[in-house]
Amino acid sequence: MTTVPNRTQGGPGGPGGSGTVDGASMFAGIMMLLSGPLSILMGASGIAQDRLFAASRYAYRFDLTAWGWIHLVIGVVLVIAGMGVLTDQSWGRGAGVVVAAISLITQFMFVPYYPLWAIPVMTLDLLILFALTRIHIEHATR
Repeated sequence: MTTVPNRTQGGPGGPGGSGTVDGASMFAGIMMLLSGPLSILMGASGIAQDRLFAASRYAYRFDLTAWGWIHLVIGVVLVIAGMGVLTDQSWGRGAGVVVAAISLITQFMFVPYYPLWAIPVMTLDLLILFALTRIHIEHATR
């Protein structure tokens, strides 16, 4: 017979938290710590009015400085959420899902400006979302 363990306050991550991070969450946290600084650098490049970006007529056309600030803020929040996931904080997974989804949307809107950047980051965001939203079922056997 299979039993479900009693989930009580067990660690820093809140109810059922063991203080350890499973493999998928660790992957997501590390990828957020990779994607965040890269977005920060991309944002700094946009704020500095770098000539790296160019887009012709485009529906989501923002000022280059606005794109820079968007990427900078998302990058900082990705780093914070990644640290939350890696330290098994109760808010980490939820914040990671939200910020990875926002990053995915903004990267989609950024494709005409720099597709060689936006498409790989979109893939990374999708992997982060998959890792954070997968269902983790623990089985205890006696």
